[in-house]
Amino acid sequence: MKFFYLGLCGSENPTRAGFPFHLALGALEAGHQAEIGLAGDAVVLMKSVVAESIFPVALSPLKEMFAKVIEQKVPIYV
Repeated sequence: MKFFYLGLCGSENPTRAGFPFHLALGALEAGHQAEIGLAGDAVVLMKSVVAESIFPVALSPLKEMFAKVIEQKVPIYV
């Protein structure tokens, strides 16, 4: 199965900003395909300086999740 996760939150809400990445990694671990879309405030997450400063509550830091998503070749649409 293929999943598409849409992120709309940026640095103003770190936990919600991390959800698309966290959910995509979970889908991959379960053997599914995943894609991520970033729109609205979430597009700033593509800047490395912003991504490195995002620390979601109860999730891995965004820079770690971002690296795993890139490593797994998950498409990210902006």
